[in-house]
Amino acid sequence: MATSALDTVSADEARHRLVDQLLTDGRITSPVVEAAFRRVPRHLFAPDGVSIGAAYADDVVITKRGPDGRATSSISAPWLQATMLHAARLRPEARVLEIGSGGYNAALIVEVVGPSGEVTSIDIDPDVVARARAALDVAGYPDIQVAQADAEAGWPGAAPYDAIIVTVEASDVPPAWTDQLAPDGVLVVPLRMRGNTRCLALTREGDHLIAMDSIVCGFVPMQGAGTHPVTRRALRGDDVTLRIDDPDTVRLHLDALTAALDGPRVDAWSPVTTAPATPFDSLHLWLASQPHPYGQLAVDRHRAADINPQNWVVCPALLTADSIAYLAIRKLDDATWQFGARGYGPRAAQLTQHMLDLTADWDRHHRNTPGPHIAVYPNGSVPPPTKQPRLLVPRRHTTTAITWTTSGRTA
Repeated sequence: MATSALDTVSADEARHRLVDQLLTDGRITSPVVEAAFRRVPRHLFAPDGVSIGAAYADDVVITKRGPDGRATSSISAPWLQATMLHAARLRPEARVLEIGSGGYNAALIVEVVGPSGEVTSIDIDPDVVARARAALDVAGYPDIQVAQADAEAGWPGAAPYDAIIVTVEASDVPPAWTDQLAPDGVLVVPLRMRGNTRCLALTREGDHLIAMDSIVCGFVPMQGAGTHPVTRRALRGDDVTLRIDDPDTVRLHLDALTAALDGPRVDAWSPVTTAPATPFDSLHLWLASQPHPYGQLAVDRHRAADINPQNWVVCPALLTADSIAYLAIRKLDDATWQFGARGYGPRAAQLTQHMLDLTADWDRHHRNTPGPHIAVYPNGSVPPPTKQPRLLVPRRHTTTAITWTTSGRTA
């Protein structure tokens, strides 16, 4: 295996290079967060065998995998950790609960809140807790409390918290989290909404929470009482799978989709285009926000190259019991990519046209806005009526309302 340039330098040099890059990229925007990243030795929290280069790359470090090989614990990418620290509005002397331990992020938090602050980190996995405790002791953070607990219950012993930072993917907001949050506190949580995970910074507004910030992210899923996994349907074994995060869609009989994928394909292309490397993640959430059966394709690009979705890992798809259409994109020239849709099955033509119409609506009304308004209502509290397009995501404890405002464009 080739040795990276970072493997030939010291941990201190690698750490400062990482921080310099985060500053250049605009991920770190305050001196106190910069100081935290410069002080905490990230490599001490990585598993044995992880090189200095990998420990200080702006990427995830997997710390534990389950029997199926999927990650169950990790150190998040530094850019995302910095973003979440800023989103939490941490201040000196704050009391903070971290849900999903690993040690490194807790050390960053305590550097930000200072010696008069208080940080508690919990995880359901005793191995993760033990590793975090040992790494924190070696790194010089013996005062951070690390405990084994189910995320669903939070940690009432040290509440109320000025910030609760959740570092696992959640599909719901348990009552314990809001109960343990100070009246003016911030809850930072990667919340999954119809398969789309956004890291939200939530604050109270009356009887519900509203999102001040929202960013695309990915985390290992929550375990324990709050587990709510995505349903996975194999369409071509592991080569093509359909992820469904919606009870109405799960109840559809989708057995005909496998045969549909082996039949003729309908391609349709939109006048809507994008420049290379320009984010359009709001399009994914917009497509998920429609009152239509919806899922997300995951495709092995080497063994199912004929499918060719816009995103090989998670691509929006509109469904019927016997047909599917997914988002596509193609290169027109060095400066332009074109959106489209590819469909299979008896209703492929209707589904692909519907996706093109939705893409045009997004481009006209929502593309140039800050994004939808996202609010989380406890069950029993009803979101107010609106004439704007809205997706409601009902869960056991809460309903998330994703409401789309328009840019004011008329053409």
